[in-house]
Amino acid sequence: MRSIWKGTISFGLVALPVDLFAATEDHGPGLHLVHAKDGGRVRHRRVCELDGREIGPEETARGWEAPDGRTVVLQDADLDALPLPSKRIIEVLGFVGTADVDPLLYARPYWVGAHGPGAQRPYAVLVEALARSGRLAVCKVALRSRERLAILRPRNGILICHTLRWPEEVRQPGDLSSPVPTTTRELELAELLMTEMSGVDVGSLHDDYAEALNVLVDTLAAGGKAVLPPEPEPPVDLMAALEASVRTARRARNETE
Repeated sequence: MRSIWKGTISFGLVALPVDLFAATEDHGPGLHLVHAKDGGRVRHRRVCELDGREIGPEETARGWEAPDGRTVVLQDADLDALPLPSKRIIEVLGFVGTADVDPLLYARPYWVGAHGPGAQRPYAVLVEALARSGRLAVCKVALRSRERLAILRPRNGILICHTLRWPEEVRQPGDLSSPVPTTTRELELAELLMTEMSGVDVGSLHDDYAEALNVLVDTLAAGGKAVLPPEPEPPVDLMAALEASVRTARRARNETE
């Protein structure tokens, strides 16, 4: 793995030099945007709206539109001059329980590695202390020209830095709850179904869509045609659907035991 960020975790008077590494990557078939008529690749080009000229990456900068319509141009050197301690320091602001962070705030995870021999002991102490306490370390970090909230948490002896969205970035859903009342029997059947379907091994799951897409591509490449699957019919009777689901889940559970 290649380090994407180098800096220092600061908690109390302890300084821990670290590297951050991307913890996830996207998988699946690589589809390109093409011209439907002839299959030619469609390319995205950088074109200036004012003179219509295509420009290269070295000619681009970041811009902010002022209320009066003027554009303030920011060069990389301007952004580097921002007086943000979080550019090179992940400062631990405090510690909270895992239930104190809304899952909606979680954004992107990074593996954290100790940088250099002198960082090994404070790294091990921080990981073990977090694991024993069951707490998360709340901090700030600047990544990709933006300051982010983040939490530090342990995973199998390794430290993870999980960036968070700012609370104001979470959209309010309005009232999407259902006004329809539930019955005791419906809830009992739903809870029974949940019990029968408990124990999912997430590590054994795989991307069915990617596999189906690969089959489709092979079929089309061989001159075949796509066949649309039948649309599932929605259940009419909720109670009957719950009862049938419980029976099916129970039967599947007995077959695996």
